[in-house]
Amino acid sequence: MNKGAESDALHARVRACIRAFERGEPAPEAFDAIAADLARFQATHVPGYARLCAARGVDPARVRRAGDAPAVPTDAFKLAPVFAFDASEAAVTFRTSGTTIGARGAHPMRRTDTYDAAALAFGRAMLARDLGGSAAPVVLVLGPSPQEAPDSSLAHMCGLFARALAAAPEPAERTYFVRGGALAMAGLRARVGDLAGGPPVLLLATSFALVHLLDALAGEVLPLPPRSRVMQTGGTKGKSREIAADELRREVARTFAVGERAVIGEYGMTELSSQLWEATLVDPAARHGVYVEPPWSRVIPVTPDTLVPVADGETGIARIEDLANVDSAFAVATQDRVRRVAGGIELLGRAPGAVPRGCSIAIDEMLGGEGVP
Repeated sequence: MNKGAESDALHARVRACIRAFERGEPAPEAFDAIAADLARFQATHVPGYARLCAARGVDPARVRRAGDAPAVPTDAFKLAPVFAFDASEAAVTFRTSGTTIGARGAHPMRRTDTYDAAALAFGRAMLARDLGGSAAPVVLVLGPSPQEAPDSSLAHMCGLFARALAAAPEPAERTYFVRGGALAMAGLRARVGDLAGGPPVLLLATSFALVHLLDALAGEVLPLPPRSRVMQTGGTKGKSREIAADELRREVARTFAVGERAVIGEYGMTELSSQLWEATLVDPAARHGVYVEPPWSRVIPVTPDTLVPVADGETGIARIEDLANVDSAFAVATQDRVRRVAGGIELLGRAPGAVPRGCSIAIDEMLGGEGVP
């Protein structure tokens, strides 16, 4: 089987798991079976990953569980190609903001249908499972359109939701309210006013955009229709002003006249193809700050020095295994501090200071000993 056909077969297996989730059925095969085949495929076709496996003494042919395979540090996406195809085959390249080392990380994708299926299946389940048919929502985005930000994975996801979850397609000027890098306050105020008494609204926003919105409103309320909800993602540290997560959530709920449990956090990153969500909208026992993974993804807290898993309840940095990352790295090591608790994964913010030692060593191994600049 050639490389493209092998990749397509792996994509099909992952999408079969996603479809099973959507139907409420068991996955057609075990997580570890797909992960082991992904490890072998990626070690064969991603030279840096082959070097990382060799440096760790891991024979990809002997991998049987996801945890047997080393994880690629997210900063490696800034320093080396992490994709298993020719660059000319990329359908899209998502890029990071590039604040950690200076360069922007790049995550090229040969195809986006698996990314789209994963994002939409779990996003709908956590954000809009009760909205459809005559109750289908209007989608508003406090962010740029995919056309304005073509290398943003978040803009891509929001555009997908705007197309797939909304009651009807709407033109960009009635959907996206960050234009040219600025909040389109007058347009948003008018649009929300037009929706009074109408169907519920899904408002998709970054925390940064919400802070700007609250500052611009200066206490003004923009009530959304009943059953509306707000997705927020990302932090505010280092932005216009820093605001505690619980305070931001309270202010967002007050401003849009929704319950605090209808302000739902989403966690994703450019280097991944799947997202985590707070479950406060769908689980009465869920609490804010605790995120759940879809069945095709796992988060494992690991030690910063050795990248070895820690016990439940202990804090580590996140190793994220994402089966939808077929053509790049199915396992990535991040700099986010996490803890496994009842109900999911608690996010505790970025690890302070330099790249965690275990990630730094792994980057060096991927680059063949050339080191991190």
